[in-house]
Amino acid sequence: MIADPLRVSLFEMRLEEIHRRDPLLRYEITIRDFIALFPLRYKNGAPVKPEQPTSFGLDRHVFLQVLVAFSQSFN
Repeated sequence: MIADPLRVSLFEMRLEEIHRRDPLLRYEITIRDFIALFPLRYKNGAPVKPEQPTSFGLDRHVFLQVLVAFSQSFN
């Protein structure tokens, strides 16, 4: 399935907002690297929720914001 570019862009914009709002993330990781932590995967034509990244120690609160952003973008 081809990803809907508008929904993908909306998800990336929401990830950028999360990055900008968190005072610690700005100093720990760049916006582009933060977005790259959550690649979009599809299963049976539907986007799959992102998983907690193992390569970067992400706060649980921030990860929950990412899940909300995903739900708002793709549901």
